[in-house]
Amino acid sequence: MLERRWETTGSLTFSQALAVGDRMRGLGLKPTAPANDVICYVEEWTVKSVDDFDQLDPWATEDVTLIHVREQWRGDFFLLSGAYHTSYLRHQDVGTYCSISHPWRIRERLTLHEPKGMFWIGFRHAHSFIRIRLQTSMVITPGETRGDGQRTQWLDERRAAFLDAIAVLELPVETAIEKDAVVLRPHDSAIPFFCSWPDAFGPCQFEYNTTDAYEFLVPASKLAATYSPEPAGVRAYLTGFSEAALGEFQAIEPAARVAYRCSVHCPLDELPDILDAIRPDGRLYATLCEFQTRDLLPEGEEASAIIGIVGGSGGFQIEVRLNRAPLDDEAMAGWLEQLIGHPVAYAPLPAFV
Repeated sequence: MLERRWETTGSLTFSQALAVGDRMRGLGLKPTAPANDVICYVEEWTVKSVDDFDQLDPWATEDVTLIHVREQWRGDFFLLSGAYHTSYLRHQDVGTYCSISHPWRIRERLTLHEPKGMFWIGFRHAHSFIRIRLQTSMVITPGETRGDGQRTQWLDERRAAFLDAIAVLELPVETAIEKDAVVLRPHDSAIPFFCSWPDAFGPCQFEYNTTDAYEFLVPASKLAATYSPEPAGVRAYLTGFSEAALGEFQAIEPAARVAYRCSVHCPLDELPDILDAIRPDGRLYATLCEFQTRDLLPEGEEASAIIGIVGGSGGFQIEVRLNRAPLDDEAMAGWLEQLIGHPVAYAPLPAFV
C-alpha cells in the first residue's frame, strides 16, 4: 500500500504475460522462468463452503485465511464482534487468529486524509488487539520529496485523526510530532504497541494489544458507531481453525459471503490452472521480475521495481509496483509502456481490504 502501482489497461493471454518476461530478459534483467517455482497469492476467492478449498490440493498452500464478507451491512457491531469472540474462545489455540474490520468516520475536517478510516478488533492466543488505520488522498512514499510543501499539514492532520480514534476508544496513548513523523506512545511502556509507516504520506496505522480478551469489545462498538447511519463493509478473518470451528463461525450470520485468501507454491506456468480453480471471483498475483530502476534509467532517481502477473475473471494483466517514481509523473506511463510493451494506467491498491 506504500507503493506506486500501474497496471496494463487491457486483458492479456497468459502467453502474452509470459512474453513480458522474455522482454525483460532481453533488457538484461532476470525474470522468473516459466518452469521455476513462485509464490502465488490468492485473494477474494468466493466459495460455497469451506470444502471448496480442496480444489487447491495439487499444490502446497500456506497462510490460509477464511473471510466472511458483509457489504452494505447495518447491524450492531458489539453483538457481531461479541459472537465471533465467543466462538473464538471455544476454539482458540496457538496459531488461531480472528479479527473483524469496520470503517470509522473521522470527525476532524481534513483535506489530505480520507474522512473514512478502518479499524480491526482481533483475537490471538493469549491476547486481543485494536488496530487503527488512516489513508491519504494520494500516496507519497518515504524518501520522496514531492510532498514536502504539505508535510506540516499532513502531519498535523494525521495526529488529529489518530487523537480522534484514541479519544473514542479511551486508550492511554499520547501523541507527538518528532523528526517529521507522528509518534504515538502508550502510557505504559510495557504494553505491546506498534505504529507502522508514520513517515509515509499514505496509509498509517497503530495497534494496541492487551491480555484482557474483553477489553476492546465495547470501545470498538463506539468507534463503529461513528460511521452510522451509512451502511458498512465489514469483514471477519479466520486463520488456523478446524472445519468444525469454521462452521460455527459461519452460523453467526449465514448470509455472509465466504472467501479464501492464501499463498500457493507452484511453477510460474501453472498460474492458469490455479486461476481456473478459483474462478469466477478469485484473483491471483505472482512476481515475474524485480530490479533497480537505475539498471535501465541510469540518469533517473533510484527506485525498486517489481513486475507481477495478475490473474482475474477477465484474464491476465501485468502490474508494476515501485517504492517511488524514478521519473517525473508525466513521464512514468510512457516509460512503463515502453518497458512492458503494453499500455498502462496508474492503479493504486485500496488501503482497507
